[in-house]
Formats: sequence, C-alpha cells, structure tokens
Amino acid sequence: MNKSLILIALLLAVLGAGCASGPEPPTYPAFVIADELPDLFLASLPGVRAKEFSADLRSRSMSDRIELPTDWSGTTGGSPGKALEIFVLSGELSLADIRLTKGGYAYVPPGSLGFNMQSDEGALILYFLGDFDAAAFIRTPLILDSNLLGWQPTDVVGVFTKDLRVDPGSGERTWLQRVESDAQIPWQASSAALEGYLVSGQFQDSECVAGEPYTDIYLAGGYFRRPADAVHGGPEANAISESTWYLRQGRESTTDFNVTCVAD
Repeated sequence: MNKSLILIALLLAVLGAGCASGPEPPTYPAFVIADELPDLFLASLPGVRAKEFSADLRSRSMSDRIELPTDWSGTTGGSPGKALEIFVLSGELSLADIRLTKGGYAYVPPGSLGFNMQSDEGALILYFLGDFDAAAFIRTPLILDSNLLGWQPTDVVGVFTKDLRVDPGSGERTWLQRVESDAQIPWQASSAALEGYLVSGQFQDSECVAGEPYTDIYLAGGYFRRPADAVHGGPEANAISESTWYLRQGRESTTDFNVTCVAD
C-alpha cells in the first residue's frame, strides 16, 4: 500500500473514532423538526396538510400539526371514544359558533366529536387525538383563549406556566410554559411521559443518554415525546431567545430535580 492510501486510511480511522466517541442521540423522538416531516393526507380532515409527530394505528391516536387552507370547512374528525385537543398556532378557526385565533385552545371529549369547523383565512393548528381516561372529571367541551390567562411562576426562576387543562380525576394536564433567556434549567425528570412543541423562540436542551448529555437546539416548530423518568435539562439547557412551549402529559406527575446525567 502506498503512502497516500495509508494516510487516507489513518484519516478515516481517526474521523470514525471521533464520531463513535460522541454522545448517542436519544432513542425517543427529540429535536424533531416539523417542517422536515413529509406532508400526509388525513381521511378524517379532507383537504388539509398534516405533519405527523407520532401515531398509533392500533389505537387510532395521533399527534399532528395541521395546515388548514383558506375557505376550509369540515368537522372535528376523530374516532368514537377518543378525546381531541386543538391549539391554534396562527390564523383563525371557528369551532361550532366559537372563533379561535392564535392561542385558542379546545378540548373535545367523546360524544362531542361532531362539531363543525371552518377557517375562512386558513390556520396552522396542533391536533391531538387520544384515548379518553374513564377517571377524567372533565366530560364537556372546554374552549378558551390562552391570551386571557396570566403566567404563573414555577419553582425554577425564569420559568412560567399557563394551565389550559388540568383534570383532577385522570391527572391529565395541558399547559403553556414560558422560559426566559436568563433562566437556569436544572437536570430534571418527570414521572409521566411528556410531549412538547416549541410555539416560539429558540431553545437549547440536553437529553441524558447513557450517562452523557446529548445537546441540540429547538427552533419554533420543534417537537419531542419524552418517556417517563427521562433525564433532561442541565447546564447547557437554556432559552437562546425567550421560548414558549405547548406541553401535554397523560397522568398526574412529579418532577425530580435531584437527578444528574452521570454514567453508572
């Protein structure tokens, strides 16, 4: 083998070793970029373009971002026995006789999935369809404007929340979370699975994978679906610009701040 080939082989070996030594990405959906997902057709909502974050064909559950064209009309779609959540990211959407604009939220439990929907100007919405928990206390539609709610402080300085829905029976919760650019985000783990979409801002986060932080940046439109007890946050986590998250969990949870990202 001549010297040139030997040098190339050594260079490839070094590069390969460098890649192998870096932190592994998480095995669950994290740092998903909505705009890079393919457009899908939804039979229950004809004429829309959907970006599918997650779906379970067996249970007919889904988490999507949907673009409604101008002069669109349809129904809330869904399936019998399913609960639906909608959040308006931009544009306008009328649900029955109620007009929702940016920041509008609707929760529609089973038995109410026949509502008409209409968008004259078009809209970009989050659309979540999932199983209805028999322990839930909220059994009638809930429709509100999140802009009318006040931000509430949390245990972490610089982090504020607005609850959109908290069910005292099932423990299900949907809320907005605002993170200021100077907030210090500790390592933390939730006892419940957590789903999130970055509504606005830029946010750097770390997922703890096998004792090593995997760090990347969310832009508006970023998505994650984190399992229960997954450790994330830490010294590299910060809001590059003030960030607002839309967050969902399916049961009551506690957050453990006494965790770190260290290999066993």
